[in-house]
Amino acid sequence: MLSLLVLSVFLTGCPKNDKPEQPRVGVTQSSPTPANPPVVPAAVAFNGERAMDYARKQVEIGPRPPGTPAAVKTRQYIIDNLKSFGFAVTTDEFTASTPVGPRKMANITGELAGESKDVIIIASHYDTKLYKDMHFVGANDPAASVGSVMEIGRVLGATQQKPAFTYRLVFFDGEESFCEGWDECSKPGSPDNTYGSRRYVAQLKKNNEMARVRALILLDMMGYTNLELGRDTLSTRWLQDIIWQTGRDLGHGKIFVERPEGVGGDDHEPFLRAGIDAVDIIQLNGYPFWHTPQDTLDKISGQSMKTVGDAVINSLPRVEKYLQSKGRK
Repeated sequence: MLSLLVLSVFLTGCPKNDKPEQPRVGVTQSSPTPANPPVVPAAVAFNGERAMDYARKQVEIGPRPPGTPAAVKTRQYIIDNLKSFGFAVTTDEFTASTPVGPRKMANITGELAGESKDVIIIASHYDTKLYKDMHFVGANDPAASVGSVMEIGRVLGATQQKPAFTYRLVFFDGEESFCEGWDECSKPGSPDNTYGSRRYVAQLKKNNEMARVRALILLDMMGYTNLELGRDTLSTRWLQDIIWQTGRDLGHGKIFVERPEGVGGDDHEPFLRAGIDAVDIIQLNGYPFWHTPQDTLDKISGQSMKTVGDAVINSLPRVEKYLQSKGRK
């Protein structure tokens, strides 16, 4: 069980910045009663320095917009690591119609089979925003979240016992808009953003897998040295409550704070629209280097990534328990 991971953890353009919309229809908003995280011996804990190294390797590759050789190299780096962690890896290659013409993209999925075929997804986008006049390496947006999801995968893969739920680590391509503004070049029914996550949800529908996916935990821009995480106003409340309470139980009350984080759109939105409960862990408003050349490695830290990684991993038994109590929709 995933609760076997807990003790060692216990001890040891991105979205537009506009006024947020209301939560989507079909998303559960009731909150569970917080429960103490189980305390069970575990052999592996989230290692912030490993996560930082994963982020460093991406930054060393350079800018990674969709369809570029750097994006392909980054993709292979993620795939190789997921396989080494024991995940079954698949890629979904597709061509998206964008304001700059057709672009080849690919989503990456690493799956760890559980006792149940029902799925909990932990995700990040891995593309950097396209700039013609800026060397944008995206240390926080998104190398930090990619590195954190990879390290979560290493921890999950190291447990000797099968998890209660099947876990998927998903790395979306094409989250960033190709035009400067998040919605600057969007058209009705054809947004210039979230290409990979919209494709992923469409494939879930096509493959009749919608009912299997019970929750999405999205990481994005959560590695800042001065980390403070407000609550994204679109996210599913019960899922957000569990993670925020767990973060506080781990001693991070000054990081998991009670204020709204106006994101306005991200890779969790296509899931919410489809009725899948989802949460976005993101620091957008308080990150002064968003989409600037200064989004570099010195702005992120292994400690910030560990703080979020620990909170997510320790939340998973609670999330499983809540989903088991609710049953399928």
